[in-house]
Amino acid sequence: MLASQRHLFDIPRDVAYLNAASWSPLPLAVQAAGRMGVERKAHPWDVDPTLSGRVIERARKAAADLIGAAAEDLAVIPSVSYGVAIAGKIFNLPAGSRVLVFEDDHSSPVLEWLTRAPAQGFTVETVKRPADGDWTAAMEEAIAKPGAPLSIASVSNVHWSDGALLDMDRIAPALRAKGAALLIDATHGAGMMDLDVKRLDPDFLIFPTYKWVLGPYGRAFIYVAKRHQDGVPLEQTAFGRKGVQTERVPYMYDLSYASTARRFDMGERDHFVGLEMAAVGLELMASWGHTAISERCAMLTKRLEEGLGNAGAVLPKRALRAPHILSVSFPEGMPAGFIEALSAERAFAAPRVGRLRISPHVYNDEEDVDRFVSAYARCLRDAAVAA
Repeated sequence: MLASQRHLFDIPRDVAYLNAASWSPLPLAVQAAGRMGVERKAHPWDVDPTLSGRVIERARKAAADLIGAAAEDLAVIPSVSYGVAIAGKIFNLPAGSRVLVFEDDHSSPVLEWLTRAPAQGFTVETVKRPADGDWTAAMEEAIAKPGAPLSIASVSNVHWSDGALLDMDRIAPALRAKGAALLIDATHGAGMMDLDVKRLDPDFLIFPTYKWVLGPYGRAFIYVAKRHQDGVPLEQTAFGRKGVQTERVPYMYDLSYASTARRFDMGERDHFVGLEMAAVGLELMASWGHTAISERCAMLTKRLEEGLGNAGAVLPKRALRAPHILSVSFPEGMPAGFIEALSAERAFAAPRVGRLRISPHVYNDEEDVDRFVSAYARCLRDAAVAA
C-alpha cells in the first residue's frame, strides 16, 4: 500500500487535517513552483518568451493523463462553473427537453442550466435524495422515466456534501441509450478514482486543481469530447484562433478557430505561476496513481468508520460512498459550535448540508485518524454536557 506522503507537505504533527474536499495543503514542491513563478514575474525581462506556452502544455498534458484523455481535448479554464458555462453555450438543448441534476449537488453543475432554462424552453429536473442513499439507482430511474426527452445530465460523480458515489459506469451507458449527453463535475473524483474518458465517453468532464489534485486556486480543466469541439468559445481569444500572432503583419491573418479543445482556453491563460504549480501537483498525483491513492484513503476512512462508529456516529453504507470521503449525519442536528470545538482540538473537517464531511488524503496517516476520532468523541461529550 502507498505509504503516507506527509513528509512532502508542511503539516505540524499536532494537526489532523482531514479536509481535502474543501482545499488541500500545497506540497512543498508545489509551493516551490509558485515561488519560482513569482520570482520570474518580478523580472519579466529575464523570462523566456516561450516559457508560458511550455507551462500551459505541461499542465494540460498532466491533467489529461489523470482522466485518460489526449491533451488536445482539454481546455485550461479558471473554475468548474466556467466550464459548465462553456458547455451551456456550445451544447444546444431543444425546447421541451429536460436536464437532470441531483438534489443538493454543488451549485457549479446546476446554476448554468437553471439560468438558461426560461429563455431556451427546457426544464431542469432535480433527482431527489434517495432514502436508501443509492444515488446511482435513483439516477437510473430518472433517466428511464417516460415523458419529455432527456438532453443532458449535469452531475458530480461524487456528491460534494457527503461523498455519496454515483457509478458513472452505469449512468453513462444509460444516458447514451436515451440519446442524452453527460457532463461530469469531477471535482471530487479526478485523480482519486478511475474516470477514464475513453471508457465513459462523457461529453464534458471538468475539475479544478485546488482540492484533491494538490494545486492552486483559479486553475481548472475541461475535457470536451471531439463531437463538441466545433462550438463557439465562451471568450474570444487570439490563441483560440488559428492565426493571430503579434509578431506578424498582418497579425490577424486567420480568424478561423483552433481545431481542438484549445479554442476553449480561458483568457489570460498564460498564468505561468499558477499553471506551473498545477502541473507539479497533477504530476505528483499521477506518480502515485489513482488506484494506490484510493486504496490508502479507503484504509483511512475505514479506520475512521470504525472509530467514529464506536463513538456513536451515524455513518453511510461503505458501498454507497466514495473511498476517500466519510460523512457523519446528526439526526438531531449538529451541536452548536461543534466545528469550532473540533478546530480548537486541531482536528479539521467541514460542515456540509447538516453533516460533517471528513476527507483524508495521502498526507494523512493512522495517527491523524486516531487523533481526529478522539477529538470528535470529546467534543460530542462536551456538547452533550453543555446541552
